Amino acid sequence: MALVLTEEQSMLRDSARGLISDKAPVSHLRHLRDSKDPTGFSKELWHSFAEMGFAGLLVPEEFGGSGLGYVEAGVVMEEIGRTLMPSPFLATGVVAASALNRGGNAAQKSEYLPKIASGSLLAALAIDEGAKHRPLQTSLRAVRAGNGFKLSGAKALVVDGHVADLLIVAARTAGAAGEREGLTLFLVDSKAKGIAVERTVMVDAHNAARVEFANVEVNADSVLGEVDQAAGVLDIGRGAVASEMVGLSDEVFNRTVEYLKSRKQFGKLIGEFQALQHRAAELYIDIEITRAAVMKALQALDADVAKAASAVAVAKARAGTTSTRAVHEGVQMHGGMGMTDQFDIGFFMKRARVCEELFGDANYHTEQLARARGY
Repeated sequence: MALVLTEEQSMLRDSARGLISDKAPVSHLRHLRDSKDPTGFSKELWHSFAEMGFAGLLVPEEFGGSGLGYVEAGVVMEEIGRTLMPSPFLATGVVAASALNRGGNAAQKSEYLPKIASGSLLAALAIDEGAKHRPLQTSLRAVRAGNGFKLSGAKALVVDGHVADLLIVAARTAGAAGEREGLTLFLVDSKAKGIAVERTVMVDAHNAARVEFANVEVNADSVLGEVDQAAGVLDIGRGAVASEMVGLSDEVFNRTVEYLKSRKQFGKLIGEFQALQHRAAELYIDIEITRAAVMKALQALDADVAKAASAVAVAKARAGTTSTRAVHEGVQMHGGMGMTDQFDIGFFMKRARVCEELFGDANYHTEQLARARGY
C-alpha cells in the first residue's frame, strides 16, 4: 500500500488544519497556561471539533460517528502536533473510543460511543502506575466482591484524567505485577465513591492526573471485554502519539528554515552557511522517513491491530528520536533566544519530551522489538 494520503484523507487534513490553525495556534496554549485555566483546554473548541465530526472519527456510523480508520485519526493528530493544541482527542476520541469499540458489549457501546461522538463524554485510560510506561507492572488490584469487584491502588499520568467522566482502568484480577496474563479493563465512573483525582499539569502545559482508588466498587457489567484478557489499545495510542510527533517535528523544521532565511550574521543570511544547510537537509530526510514509518504503522493498525505491534514499535521509537532531534536543532539554530519562554520553540521541545514518554519511549520500544525477535 502506498505510504501517501488518499484524496479523501488529504481533504480531512486540510479541514483539520483550517480549524486548528485558526482556533488553536501556539498562543492558545500559552494563554491557557498563563491564565492557569482549570480545564486546560477549550471546551468551546472541543464542541466545534465534535460538530465537525472529529470527536467521533473512530466511532462506527451506527453510533453517530464517522467510522473512519487509524490513518485518518493520525491525520488529525499530526495537525494537533503542529500547533500543540491541548485537546481530549487522544484520550477520548482515539484511545477510549477504540477500547469501547473493540472490547465493549452492545450495551456499553450504545451507552458511551454516541456520547463520545457528540463530544458530551470525556474518557481517559488509566494504566501506568509509575514514572515510566510499564503496562505489565500493573499492580492495582481488582478483587471479586459480591456481583462485582473492588478496585484498590493508584494510577499516574492519566492523560486528561482530571476532566474525564469515564475512566478505563487497567487492574490486575490474577497473577502478580510483571505477568502478561491477569489484566482486566474496567469502566469506572470518575465520581464513584472511593476515587480521588489530583490534577497534574505536565511540563508542556498539557494535563494529566493521579487517580487513587480506595475499595472502589464496580459491578460485573463494568468489565470491558473479558476478565483476565484486557483488550489491546496501547498500540493504537502509540500510533496516534507518533503521528502527533511527526506534525510537531515538521512544524519545528518549517519554523527553523524560515528563521534561517531571515536571520543575518556577519552580513549574510545564516541559511547561506553550508553547515546549517547540511543539518537542515538531514533533519528533513529524518522527518520524511519517520512520516513513512508512522503511515506504515497506521495502515497496519487498520489492517489488523493484533499484528501491528512491530510496525507501531518502530514508528513510536523513530518518532521519539526524530522529534527530539528536531527540537534540539530548532533551539540551537535559533541561538540564545530559542531558550527563552517568549519564543515558541521551547513549547515544542517540552511537548516532544512528554510525547516521547507517553505509551513508551524509544528505549522501551527498542527493547520490545528485540524481545519479539528473540534477542
